[in-house]
Order: sequence, then C-alpha cells, then structure tokens
Amino acid sequence: MIELLTPREIDEARPSGQFVARTLADLKERTGPGTNLLEINEWAASMIRSAGALSCYVDYAPSFGSGPFGKVICTSVNDAVLHGLPYDYVLMDGDLLSLDFAASLNGWVTDSAISFVVGESASGDRYMIETTEKALRAGIQAAQPGARVGDISHAIGTVLESAKFQVNSQFGGHGVGSTMHQEPHIPNIGKPGRGYVLRPGLLLAIEPWIMDGTSKLVTAPDGWTLCSANGRRTAHSEHTIAVTESGPVILTEVA
Repeated sequence: MIELLTPREIDEARPSGQFVARTLADLKERTGPGTNLLEINEWAASMIRSAGALSCYVDYAPSFGSGPFGKVICTSVNDAVLHGLPYDYVLMDGDLLSLDFAASLNGWVTDSAISFVVGESASGDRYMIETTEKALRAGIQAAQPGARVGDISHAIGTVLESAKFQVNSQFGGHGVGSTMHQEPHIPNIGKPGRGYVLRPGLLLAIEPWIMDGTSKLVTAPDGWTLCSANGRRTAHSEHTIAVTESGPVILTEVA
C-alpha cells in the first residue's frame, strides 16, 4: 500500500513527527551509564500515554521477527543495529546505543532513529554515526517530487561506500502514513532513475544504517535483534519526511 496525503493531512501528521522527535531527544538526554534498557522502554511508554499516542511496536509481529515485539522502542547496543528488543541490560560508559521509535498520533505514523555513545566516545564510533547522518541528509535531499526511489538509494549508498562501509540492502527505508510499514521499500544502495516515482503527499522513513567491516546480519537469540555478523559496532539514523511540491520536509526534527 502507498498512501498520498493531502497538504492538510501532512499538516495533521506534523504533531506526530514532533512527538517522535521530542521523545528521542528526551530519551537521549536522560540516558547515561547506569541506565537500564528497560527503563528507556518505560520512559517511552509513559510519554506515549501522556501524549495520547499509540505505540507502533507492541503488537507488531512481522514474518522476520519472533513477534509480537512487546515493547514500545527499539534499543540496539554496540553490535546490534536494528530491531533491538529492550532487555535487562545496564548501559556502560562507551556503549554505542541506537534508539528507533515510531508512534501514531492523530492517526498518522512517524518514525525516527538516532545513534549516540553513552558517556565517552571513541573516534571510530563518532565517524560511523556521522556517516549515517551524512547519508541521511543526502537521501533526504534526493527525495524531490518527480525523482525516483533509486535516486534516494543511490545518494545514500554513495555516501556510505565513499566512507568505506559495506551496504546491506535487506532492510532499509519505507513508506509510512496511517500504518508504520508501507511501500515503497527504500534500499540503502541502488541505481538512480529506477523505481517508484516520488509524488507530493508521500511520507517516507529514510534510514541509513551500517556495520563496521561487514554487510552481513545475524539474528540474536531473542528472535528480534539484528546484529553485525562479525560482532563489531553499528550505527543507524532515520527521519520521516514528507515529499511536497517544493521538496522534502523533515517531520521528525525538533522545531
């Protein structure tokens, strides 16, 4: 399914994007050495209740997971990169944490992810995070009306490969709207001029992610968390944007 929102509906989706952005910013501020991943999940759940929003994750049970997910946020630590299922783990100084959060507010879903180091960070971790953020900006800039999905993928992949990272195309960005995962799928590498034509009203979650020294994933015993096959560090950045007549507009950036 692909939804095209009217300009009025895009305006209705903006509060959802602001809620997701503020939640991630608040969670980052509150997280430090000694924070338990289950605490982060509870904080996010409390924010969802206070906002009158709905979690997109609790009952989520796709074919690639051992569902339902049962938590309201993904917390991926160190070698974990996607779909990190929160568990009883206390973060330590130097842990690299990715938070991926999607929620529905006013009937519209937005989705965003951030990566950061808890406490002191190493230069290699900062480089990985900055690379995903740079690739995200490139992908967003490519999401112009009349462009194609392949243009976004090519822009992202060019940044990631130029930084000497291998790119996995199994999981990537996707459409959002009244539901969390919609078409089109947006791989993090691809050829320009290929794929679905971007039209005004399209909401897209664009999400470059990388793993140090590999493109291969393994699934953790919890049946959900995806980790680097070589056990090395990872990073993930994501924004939800609206394609408009005048270009892409980021919905999940704190105003």
